Amino acid sequence: MHLTEVQALSKQKPIDIAFVSVKSYDTEWATLLIKPYLAPDGYVVSLQNCVNEEKIAAIVGWGRTVGVIASVISVDMHEAARIRRTAAKGGAAHTVFRIGEVHGTVTRRVQELVKLFALIDSAKATANLWGERWSKLCQNGMRNGVSALTGLSSPQCDQNAAIRRYAIQLGGEGVRVGQALGYELVNLGKLEPDALALAAAGDASALAQVEEIMTARGQGNPRADIQRPSMAQDIGKGRRTEIEFMNGCIVDKGRALGIPTPAHEKLVDLVRRLERGEIGPASAHLGG
Repeated sequence: MHLTEVQALSKQKPIDIAFVSVKSYDTEWATLLIKPYLAPDGYVVSLQNCVNEEKIAAIVGWGRTVGVIASVISVDMHEAARIRRTAAKGGAAHTVFRIGEVHGTVTRRVQELVKLFALIDSAKATANLWGERWSKLCQNGMRNGVSALTGLSSPQCDQNAAIRRYAIQLGGEGVRVGQALGYELVNLGKLEPDALALAAAGDASALAQVEEIMTARGQGNPRADIQRPSMAQDIGKGRRTEIEFMNGCIVDKGRALGIPTPAHEKLVDLVRRLERGEIGPASAHLGG
């Protein structure tokens, strides 16, 4: 259905569940567009990168807002209407979809959503939406902008010592801000939040542990060299990125708490320059 045809929903039954899966900068208008067609008990689900539940709730209300985190999933749209997964399904080894209410109670509608998402890949209800959401933000903050800026795939970034260390700094800053916000953070893939924060602070043992995990990622994946996170795909297609909603969000929250986030500030500045065409993708931007 084209955007101009959405008005035809007025002739149909009201919408029970509206999934918002647009870029973060399009969240408000997409939510406003669907709001008039929601059923009285209908609700909006944020299936997005970044933290958008507050934006959605400001339009439809907190009681009509649900969040879904897609954890450790890698996909790209390599041509019009053609989507491919560039990493194996999580299955029993890793739960991909985590669905939760903003207030933390596991409700009937969350349980219904779990059944729907289980048709795609492994799914679970979570009572820790904010901790899950911030952990995914930290993970994206380590990889999306770094891949976009360097022009390298995520596995290639992990194999470059200078870029890998920079990503660890990004992760550590994000973890410290999330912990200061009071969130119960979960593992970032196989990376433990506390270990990541220690590694970023220079703890030799933690650094060795984190680097071992990062350098092992991508091994045995035949698509490793072509695997690009969403922000790198955006740069390749000449589109606006979510940098200010991803790394920029960590910067803003850090400033409010008095926690410095210099690695994120630098990345936000460089990716914005990249968007404007002032610089091109190069590993040298991060010392690689």
